[in-house]
Amino acid sequence: MPSPGSGPGAAPADGTRRRPPTIADVARAASVSPTTVSHALNGLGKVDPRTRERIKRTAAELGYRPNLRAQRLRQGQAKAIALASSMPFSVAAGPSRLGFYMEIAAAAAERAMTHGYALVLVPPVRSGAALHSLDIDGAIVVEPGEDDPAVTQLRERGLPYVALGREVAPPGDAPYVDLRGGPVTELLLEHLREQGARRPALLIGAGGRHSSVDARAAYERAAAAAGRPPLVATAPEEGGEQAGYDACAALLAEHPETDAVCALVDVFAVGAVRAIRDGGRRVPEDVLVATRYDGPRARTCEPPLTAVDLQLDRAATDAVELLLARLRGAEAAVAVPPEPRLVARASSLRVTAPG
Repeated sequence: MPSPGSGPGAAPADGTRRRPPTIADVARAASVSPTTVSHALNGLGKVDPRTRERIKRTAAELGYRPNLRAQRLRQGQAKAIALASSMPFSVAAGPSRLGFYMEIAAAAAERAMTHGYALVLVPPVRSGAALHSLDIDGAIVVEPGEDDPAVTQLRERGLPYVALGREVAPPGDAPYVDLRGGPVTELLLEHLREQGARRPALLIGAGGRHSSVDARAAYERAAAAAGRPPLVATAPEEGGEQAGYDACAALLAEHPETDAVCALVDVFAVGAVRAIRDGGRRVPEDVLVATRYDGPRARTCEPPLTAVDLQLDRAATDAVELLLARLRGAEAAVAVPPEPRLVARASSLRVTAPG
């Protein structure tokens, strides 16, 4: 074995820098062929376990670092996956770019890195060729909508993907992480009922994402069970807070008996609180408000919004695992994160609920 300071990568006494060690240097020091070194370090071929460990120790002592670019070229892999969505930033994140999308990104990046993959964060894919030019092996698509452009581009390239939140449009055969759209809505509606709401309305995005589709179905079931007509308002995602404001203001003007608003999109919920107040009512005394995602907007709104912990960190890591499994050739699957948890706050809590 080479002595410390004497290997190819060590700095000589005169302070000049020598070349970094190569596979050939490791092979000479370990008394094996360069092919055996390559197989041992990359987990390939049939290498005796003791030889494999000896080669790894030798490589570490020499300070050998693999050429990742060459390695990727040999394997035909980019060792990178993308996180993409067609949700506009006005919904997926706030002015500081924090929120739903970025919470998912942080957890997904951490899990991808443990497997040696980089995570490429793609701005909202609305049109164009955002995903056509990326050197990636696959992608996670966050809450794909109907005719989702991110899904379309990935399919055109023949790249595998998984959905974070099930696809609602055909073919809908991708592996997905179940974000429990129906149960989350049921959780919110039950809380509002317990706080005295008898005429709740639902405010959802106008698109066809699973969260809106499942929420509408769950709300309509609850309305039918209670013997009351459903009251559903929609707002365009790209309109952000103002769209939520406008939809809620129109809702209250047409249905002044409304005593609760379940605004699935958090930015819509913030707009709804403003609309309720501008209409001369109080939150929560006159109208209760609750939203789906327990993020920065819910916590900083005044009053703070009742929301749901969607277990997004677990959902994101599950999505990464599903995608990497698909890259290895596994069959389509569904991952179900832990149960969502209601986080009750001042926007929906009444000291004494009316009978």
